[in-house]
Amino acid sequence: MLVLFGYIARMARAGTVTALEADYTRTAVLKGLPYPTVVWRHVLRNALLPTIAVIATQAGYLIGGLIVVETLFHYQGVGGLIYGAAKSHDFPMLEAGILTVGTIYVLSSLAADLLSVRLNPLLRFGMRT
Repeated sequence: MLVLFGYIARMARAGTVTALEADYTRTAVLKGLPYPTVVWRHVLRNALLPTIAVIATQAGYLIGGLIVVETLFHYQGVGGLIYGAAKSHDFPMLEAGILTVGTIYVLSSLAADLLSVRLNPLLRFGMRT
């Protein structure tokens, strides 16, 4: 997780810098809104959208590393269970483990999508051209 933290922090910083330089931020400041309100309502809502997408994508990499880490360090968990099932040709257990990992990944992607829709009202109704 710490390896991915640098990449996630860099994405959050880049999004924040871009949002701070945007016209809507300048307009909000010129309208006389307090700076904390500008940051919370305008900057962070738009800056966190790419960061949320990156976190959801990186969750797949973290889940994929379960088998290696748990086998290497002899931890007991889903990754070790999947590895043991594959080694002993226990296909029902292997299917259950992979289904569990897949479900966790799909639910984390769904949570990221719902959070993105919550932060960006344009995604809620779809962009009409």
